[in-house]
Amino acid sequence: MSLAEFAKWKTDAPKGVLDLIGNTPLVELTRLDVGRCRLFAKLEGQNPGGSIKDRPALAMIEAFERSGELRPGGTLVEATAGNTGLGLALIAALKGYRLILVIPDKMSREKVLHLKAMGAEVVMTRSDVGKGHPAYYQDLADKITRETPGAVFVNQFANPANPLAHEFGTGPEIWEQMDHRVDAIVCGIGSGGTLSGIGRFFQRASPATEMVLADPKGSVLVDVVEGRQPGEVGSWLVEGIGEDFVPDNADLKLVARGYTISDAESFHAARDLLRHEGILAGSSSGTLLAAALRYCREQDRPKRVVTLLPDGGNKYLSKMFNDTWMADQGFVERRHDGDLRDLIVRRHDEGASITVAPGDTLNFAYSRMKLYEVSQLPVLDGDRVVGIIDESDLLIATIGDPSKFTEPVHLAMSKRVETVPPSASVESLMPVFNRGHVVMVVDGTRFLGLITRIDLINHLRSKVH
Repeated sequence: MSLAEFAKWKTDAPKGVLDLIGNTPLVELTRLDVGRCRLFAKLEGQNPGGSIKDRPALAMIEAFERSGELRPGGTLVEATAGNTGLGLALIAALKGYRLILVIPDKMSREKVLHLKAMGAEVVMTRSDVGKGHPAYYQDLADKITRETPGAVFVNQFANPANPLAHEFGTGPEIWEQMDHRVDAIVCGIGSGGTLSGIGRFFQRASPATEMVLADPKGSVLVDVVEGRQPGEVGSWLVEGIGEDFVPDNADLKLVARGYTISDAESFHAARDLLRHEGILAGSSSGTLLAAALRYCREQDRPKRVVTLLPDGGNKYLSKMFNDTWMADQGFVERRHDGDLRDLIVRRHDEGASITVAPGDTLNFAYSRMKLYEVSQLPVLDGDRVVGIIDESDLLIATIGDPSKFTEPVHLAMSKRVETVPPSASVESLMPVFNRGHVVMVVDGTRFLGLITRIDLINHLRSKVH
């Protein structure tokens, strides 16, 4: 590198994290069935805050700064069911603003912990109520803004800077990366900014490019796009997209067609993307990918299609990338035996049970409880149940002398174990639960797994879906 080249590189080099927002990679997906089409994915998880929402978050905050509404040390308030909160938290932390976020209770634990680690104040509210209810996340955020002196309500759903970030950022990037040849772009709608901004850019640059909407099952947006009376609003587990109303920023006239995608299809598409393409992407990415694959497979001539992958999958490892969670939600088919084994979440013969041995230390038992977030552990000698140890046993054994954490489990465990064969009835579990115990399912002397109250509740609830 010459001195002149080095000087230019230094001048052009990013000056901080905020300079890294945008200009995300675009890759072709070659290992999925895309019919006659070529499918490209824009990796928005490569933004510094981990999602596409960094773009409008920066644009909206800077617009407030330019207008004078947001002053140094000021307070921002926002309602977010997805990644906008993370983008705002990143920028607020770097610029020195207080941030209050109102979040529906379906947001992944990883996202909430991430927000708090960045200094955001999180107000959790219900995800099962609609607009007009006092606990509805947007209405609650508006109320908090009015009650907080000098606060600014970001209001991504109506803030004009939101779609502008995509009209002058994301859209032109796609256009250049695709060498000015794009037949369709697949987007979701949370606030509406992404689809509207990209769509407006392509109206000018390439009017023939189709904007395709991917919408979670339960959302009303595809119904509106297709001119139908919206059905009853449902609930969905995909985060960040889908609505029970049409956001002000959502220009649905731009949409050429829409696809309704179930949670199951979304999650399996995201898992397939990781397995076949090596891309770890989030739940809304699964929805967009599933819609893009449907669109591609329907085409009778080759097309160049772009789908956005709005965020990365690290925030969803405890959910859609967790086989146990997927099975609990009914998204993964489990082995069906037609007896009590079907109620066992962690089957011992599948290597999924969490257990300890009689000679393990109490400290080891405590560590397993903490790691797997369970309150009791079967004590096994080989495959034979010899006891159970729970939090009360640990407390009683160590309250007078914490050094006893080094003692073996068999000195503190309870030997009163309630066992039933797999052929026992579901009703036979209730007397055991009424005695305050969990149920150990055994085949002769061989341990198969345990059943708790919540396992039985989940089983009963699955019968009505």
